Amino acid sequence: MVLKLKRIYDGYSLEDGYRILVERLWPRGISKEEAHIDLWKKEVAPSNELRKWFNHEDAKWEEFQRRYMDELALDREFEELKKIVSSHGVVTLVFSSRNTEHNNAMVLFNMLK
Repeated sequence: MVLKLKRIYDGYSLEDGYRILVERLWPRGISKEEAHIDLWKKEVAPSNELRKWFNHEDAKWEEFQRRYMDELALDREFEELKKIVSSHGVVTLVFSSRNTEHNNAMVLFNMLK
């Protein structure tokens, strides 16, 4: 199994394999056709409270990771995501954040690899 990360605005490629959008909100300015998403797994995204608290502030990154992992530890949807990822040869976790290093998809990527 090969796991990748990709920003939705970077476009679709056949090499992406099975594409899973891991955002709670649909990305602005992207149609469903353009997105080429195989699965929208919004249930594994951070809670609205955590997402708003983090606000993509780098200074909060360490604490965000801890809180998000705590949320995922109690989430049956994360267990389902692990099964889905392991059942495909190539999986790309798709996200919309401008910050490509500090976002929820990065946390998921590190937990799934």
